Amino acid sequence: MNTAFLLTGGNLGDRFFNLQTAKELIEKDCGKIIKESSVYQTAAWGFTKQPDFYNQALQLQTNFSPEELMQKLLAIEKNMGRERNIKMGPRIIDIDILLMDDFIISSSLITIPHPRLQERKFALTPLAEIAPDIMHPVLHTSIKQLLAECKDNLPVYKISNNN
Repeated sequence: MNTAFLLTGGNLGDRFFNLQTAKELIEKDCGKIIKESSVYQTAAWGFTKQPDFYNQALQLQTNFSPEELMQKLLAIEKNMGRERNIKMGPRIIDIDILLMDDFIISSSLITIPHPRLQERKFALTPLAEIAPDIMHPVLHTSIKQLLAECKDNLPVYKISNNN
């Protein structure tokens, strides 16, 4: 059994509904969600001329390998209507694997840990809510400490408490 920490997000359509749908499909197709963060509203990172995102971190227990899990998550994104037109552009749903056990992987399909996790407050904030003491397997620093040291100044607002 593997433990993965995912970040779901989107800024098109009914953002709450899309996060909920993604969560249900992840649990149906990928494994058991054992923790979920609150939902956060976050400014777009990178390509900034677009609506704010809603983001949520999920802790997932899965029998899949990292590569198999990524394939399943990409299929969920596609089934929900995700289109990849503009890099970092608006999207109905985005599902990233932030961390998975102590895996360190870099391939054409997947990079674990997520290569820019430590630079992104919108990912660190919800992740720190559910896994503050988890250690980044490359940086050997806790998520809580990475968040404290993060230089990202974009606003991140909690808009709903976790269930």
